[in-house]
Amino acid sequence: MITIEGIKQVANQGPYAPNWQSLGNFELPHWFRQAKFGIFIHWGLYSVPAFNNEWYSRNMYIQDHPEFAHHVATYGSHTEFGYKDFIPMFTAEKFDAIQWAQMIKDAGAKYVFQVAEHHDGFQMYQSDLSKWNVVEMGPKQDILGELKTAFEAEDLHFCASSHRAEHWFFMGHGQEFESDIKEPMVKGDFYWPAQPEPDNQALYSEPYPSQEFLDDWLFRTVELIDKYQPELLYFDWWIQHDAFKAHLQLLAAYYYNRGAEWGRKVGICYKHDAMMFGSGIVEIERGKFADAQPFYWQTDTAITHNSWCYTTNLDYKATKEILHDLIEVISKNGNLLLNVGPKGDGSIPDTDQRILKEIGDWLNINGEGVYESKPWRKAGEGPTKVVSGQFQNTKRYTSEDIRFTVKGEALYAFVLEAPTDGKVKIRSLAESADQNLPEFHGIVDLVEILGYTGDLSWTKDASGLNISCPELDSNFPIVCKITMK
Repeated sequence: MITIEGIKQVANQGPYAPNWQSLGNFELPHWFRQAKFGIFIHWGLYSVPAFNNEWYSRNMYIQDHPEFAHHVATYGSHTEFGYKDFIPMFTAEKFDAIQWAQMIKDAGAKYVFQVAEHHDGFQMYQSDLSKWNVVEMGPKQDILGELKTAFEAEDLHFCASSHRAEHWFFMGHGQEFESDIKEPMVKGDFYWPAQPEPDNQALYSEPYPSQEFLDDWLFRTVELIDKYQPELLYFDWWIQHDAFKAHLQLLAAYYYNRGAEWGRKVGICYKHDAMMFGSGIVEIERGKFADAQPFYWQTDTAITHNSWCYTTNLDYKATKEILHDLIEVISKNGNLLLNVGPKGDGSIPDTDQRILKEIGDWLNINGEGVYESKPWRKAGEGPTKVVSGQFQNTKRYTSEDIRFTVKGEALYAFVLEAPTDGKVKIRSLAESADQNLPEFHGIVDLVEILGYTGDLSWTKDASGLNISCPELDSNFPIVCKITMK
């Protein structure tokens, strides 16, 4: 049985303690820095209505929202058919954890985050704290447990995310009119606590989450840790609220100490400075840093522009756009976490499968410049610049936009847009008589383009390293491997 006293005992047993001073000793798992590319999976009850995005459970109760009108037109009155009534429809009859694991491995990913509980409060795992979970309802199978087994069988690192914090207010709009969300509500109810929604940027917004809710959040997260032993945890945005600070430090110390018991380093991915810098992994949603960072970080983005879960109106990204994201991130000392959204029945959409296969095919050729690489002395060159921050627009790159990584004796130059004339110029490798001016003084021994078997020649002069590959034909970024003496 989970108790506050038991949590505090583990949190204080060392090597960590529940304060930022101690948690600042956090050490990044070695495998994470080497992995570079992971998969996020948003699959849950919201995948059944499959309308607009994964916030359906909130938006269907907002009276001027498209989801509200859609819900009434499709399912009827909110008093007769509420969000909970999707549960019997969530049968996951085509779910195959082994197939998922093989597809993700073939895509070249090294780790996977499954959403264990989204804002809607429906748990994708077996829980002793709530009956509203996939073992007791809906699919009636332990989705998270099956995925853990399948992923680890393919040597994929198993990770999990919790979005429970936002449940404090996520169903609150349903109390503004006649619906199936109504008082009295008590702990244990599916929709509880359904409080008024705050400004999501307000760090001190009222009403503050109650002690009862905070303890419930803590207990659910501890249960997730102990039952499934994820190698990383991911928290969505609302844990930066002031009310979570004490519980978050307690939870982090508990988790990191559990990791020490298991004999492996674990970590927490967080947004918006919810945790003190240095106590976990900095996360950026749908964005990047403009320059290489001295700390390791991760960006999470989706395979589509408009949703994290499967819907019937998905706006998919091009595979090249996703590869651009991956290259930008790894050149700046980070990892890319790419989200896919299975259908409500558990099948993976054909377009997702195609994109993942194309990424995997590209990584099979170019992965040596990706996995286990490090940033070079500069992240890249070229006219196209990105802006630091979340939710940044996609850039249009040119053949002059080049990003760098380094590993062993080789510098890898990623040409983001393959040149149509077969000519590449890397200006950062220019020669100069003035030893104080150029960025590079090393001796180039060999130049190759990964996966390219045509004619290739190269020269090095005051303008840069000039590569000619007249037979080059690629729709995706190319990677020049420059081996040094």
